[in-house]
Amino acid sequence: MQPGELLRLLKEQIAETDALQWIAIVTGVAEVLLARVNNILLYPAGIISTLLTMYILFVSGLYADSLLNAYYMIMSVYGWWYWAKKRDRPETPISMCSRTDWGIVVAITGLGFLALYILLKLFTPSTVPAADAWVSATAWAGMWLLAKRKVENWILLNVSNIFAIPLLFYKQLPLFAALTILLFIVAVFGYFDWRKKYKQQIA
Repeated sequence: MQPGELLRLLKEQIAETDALQWIAIVTGVAEVLLARVNNILLYPAGIISTLLTMYILFVSGLYADSLLNAYYMIMSVYGWWYWAKKRDRPETPISMCSRTDWGIVVAITGLGFLALYILLKLFTPSTVPAADAWVSATAWAGMWLLAKRKVENWILLNVSNIFAIPLLFYKQLPLFAALTILLFIVAVFGYFDWRKKYKQQIA
């Protein structure tokens, strides 16, 4: 795709983006920015973004993608509950992944990829089932780690982002590709911020 054509597509995307989509995008960005600073408000922002995204994709006829967002919704509700302060318990601290955590990450990514690939290949007209499945499966694992307040959540989320960026350009969605580039940059800083906080906790 030539730079001129890319710019034209980006302008068209911006012009055609309605208020509902802008709210979904803005709250999605807010979720990542709040996650970077370890603020529990990331979850209500994420829930708003996910609900709107599910609706937008469903109305657009992207039923499989809409269904996939249900996972993000479940993990956001779980994460909000997990992060919340209990009356008799302190706030859940940031921590690093244990061997068990990594085993669960591998299981979520592997089984998620396999299940999504089969579903996309057999039941949808997707032209990129493997790439689409990989992006979603790694994001699923990242969201689970985020809910558990694990530093490595940023690594998994950026594995997803780095594969999603060329996929979105390929699908001629430069606005969402640009958004994903922004999220990638925020996640890099988020990793180092959380790692610093973790070291301060154990010092």
